[in-house]
Amino acid sequence: MPKIIFFLIAVLLASSCKEAVSETENVQESQWDVTDSLPIKVSVDSKAQTILNEWKDFIALERSFDKIYSTENREDFVLIVDELVENQKKMEVGIYPTAFDIPQIKGRQKVFKTYVLKTKGDLEYRQNTKESLVEMITAFNDLRNQFNVVVNNTLPDELRANEEN
Repeated sequence: MPKIIFFLIAVLLASSCKEAVSETENVQESQWDVTDSLPIKVSVDSKAQTILNEWKDFIALERSFDKIYSTENREDFVLIVDELVENQKKMEVGIYPTAFDIPQIKGRQKVFKTYVLKTKGDLEYRQNTKESLVEMITAFNDLRNQFNVVVNNTLPDELRANEEN
């Protein structure tokens, strides 16, 4: 019997001397490294830029979007994404310039809205936001590229409107 007690005490001491395995949660680093390798924002032609300069809702959205590249921590990024959601809603409800009041622009804007909301969801659930952020920037670049396509389109309106051809 004393041998069993001695053996149990030895096992207990040996197991208590091991390094304690602490359960650590995923602690966010103080350094926000998600914005290091983001895609570059696509430039807009001067023709499209003159129209966009008069569209106040888009200017507000673009200013909010530009803040993504200067974000230093997660909390600021959450605020920027919330601001993007609000500005995107205003743009969606607002009045479009005549040249850009077409389904191609509105469709690209809905895709951008989808990826903004996906990024917001990833932030709320503390998932990796890198993939959704890249998708959001790509969708915004596609929207900006569509402005270039619309402005530089050389087909007459009669040909585009005629569905028989």
